[in-house]
Amino acid sequence: MDSSEIRRLVALEDTHWWYRERRAVLRRELRRLGRPGRALDIGAAGGGNTRVLVEEGWDATATDYCESAVEMARERGLRAVRADARALPFEPGSVDLVTAFDVLEHIREDDLVTAEIARVLAPGGHALIAVPCDMALWSAHDDAVGHVRRYARESLTVVVEQAGLRVERVWSWNVLLRPVVALRRRRSRGSDLQRTSLVVNAGLSAIVRAERYLPVTSLKGVTLFLKARLAR
Repeated sequence: MDSSEIRRLVALEDTHWWYRERRAVLRRELRRLGRPGRALDIGAAGGGNTRVLVEEGWDATATDYCESAVEMARERGLRAVRADARALPFEPGSVDLVTAFDVLEHIREDDLVTAEIARVLAPGGHALIAVPCDMALWSAHDDAVGHVRRYARESLTVVVEQAGLRVERVWSWNVLLRPVVALRRRRSRGSDLQRTSLVVNAGLSAIVRAERYLPVTSLKGVTLFLKARLAR
């Protein structure tokens, strides 16, 4: 993702339904992990998810390959370092949690990224990963934001397990809006990251929040989440 797209993301993420609701998923998963420790947020962009980690008590560091993203995260008061996700500048076994939201799909050597995640995790540490799902949804949006693939459950599970992590759960998110997204993406001419009206934003948020109470996580969505653990 280039710096202009990251700046657009940072300008929108505090109010945009998609980022707000996805951060709510992150917050719920963090609370299920128990006592906070040291965390690494890979591909953090401007640090929206890193802020959630800090708010939940984690000693968190943001990393991104883009220098301007690192600068934006630092401007928000976050600890941030420039790093290639394929060669992280952290010691083996040095963190208790790695988050990697919208990272793997940007990197051809995604196996190197998952191997690095496993390397820096302490025994018993967790990884929380989010990726766009299903190549059937591929569109000009994916090209515009620098994706090299979208994932199926099987392909995501394989690349994580081959790194030596034990997958605990894989689930779909943004299921109810998938038909709308599919229609929009067929007409897409570029990135669909843009501001929405207050009414539309509230309506889309309400639809996605409904997924918390409905048995839809095994169905096809727009995003896949994965939780994995490094064996003790």
